[in-house]
Amino acid sequence: MKAKSIKGTSIEEIKSALENSVADGFAPTLALVFLSVVQDRKAIMNLLDDKGIQIFGVTTNGEFIDEDTQQGSVAMLLLDLDTNYFQLYFEEYPKKNYREVAASLAKMAKKNFDKPTFLIGTSHPAVDGEEILRGLEDIAGEDVNAFGGAAGDDYTFNENFVFTNGRETNEGIVCIALDETKVEVKGIATCGWKAVGTEKTVTKSVGNHIYTIENEPALDITVKYGGLENISPGNKEVLMELATNFALQLQREKGDPVMRPPLVVDWEDRSYYTSGTIPQGSKIRFSIPPDWDVMEKVVKGVAQLKETQMPEADALVVFSCAGRILALGPMMKEEIEGVKNVWNVPMVGMFSNAELGRATGGNLEMHNLTTCCVALKEKTTN
Repeated sequence: MKAKSIKGTSIEEIKSALENSVADGFAPTLALVFLSVVQDRKAIMNLLDDKGIQIFGVTTNGEFIDEDTQQGSVAMLLLDLDTNYFQLYFEEYPKKNYREVAASLAKMAKKNFDKPTFLIGTSHPAVDGEEILRGLEDIAGEDVNAFGGAAGDDYTFNENFVFTNGRETNEGIVCIALDETKVEVKGIATCGWKAVGTEKTVTKSVGNHIYTIENEPALDITVKYGGLENISPGNKEVLMELATNFALQLQREKGDPVMRPPLVVDWEDRSYYTSGTIPQGSKIRFSIPPDWDVMEKVVKGVAQLKETQMPEADALVVFSCAGRILALGPMMKEEIEGVKNVWNVPMVGMFSNAELGRATGGNLEMHNLTTCCVALKEKTTN
């Protein structure tokens, strides 16, 4: 499988970059498109559709194909993958029936491939990513490989989208099912945020809606531990700091903890929604802002993936939490450069609202403040 990555800040730049990429006979069949909500999605969709290229599209909080991150642009990974090796699906979930929709996608994928792997993009800020993963597992089994990210909207927290050829939605899923017998897919999800304080108990929750922790309103106790002030609906900067730096760490019996920052606040009862389920009775700890070593941990984790499971790759896809670049700033450049240099193959990446992947030694999870790196390689045939 041959891969090329391109980027641009306008439809004209993307059109020119696409023409240059196919000038040598390269014939992509699939495009992973990460772009800003300010870009003309329909123009991008029409451009690729006219070329007969299938589209996996997600809006972002920033995008990159190398260590130079941008906001307000388009980043794209083009693959000339055999169309018999993948299927692209697109569904909406206006009834919030996330598990049912994901299970339906998995059933369709299983009809085509005995062992499918999934790349997923989701839209809507209150989507419960855990339910989507459980739906895939219901049909494809607990050992299923699935990776992806939740759409962003340049930190405006208004409306985000997933899209494919001729279709888009602000409340749905776009999904690539890959035939694992033909395409090797390996990934790793690494965070690095440190926990602080003693374990606390979630005393009331429904799915990803967290009402109380230690019988206090979830927002109030989180704000107290974060030492934050002026928490109000109009103060988006403080709310962003809360989500970025003072996330909950959901403790697991097996594997590493997973991050669950507050993303949407219900001001009537001072509860909030996280990106994934936190069952009532769960044990959580609060987090502290990161230090330099979180980037080193990510790069070392990816390098170990190469050494132990994936010595070669054709392409790399990165879903990195938007909170990481807010917390780490210009230092993120070093993390992305370090990840790219592991295989030094064409790459595309986005800053997402949440990430999907398997935590080290753990379950398939919806993550936050995490970098999820996915390496792809077409298997050779005898």
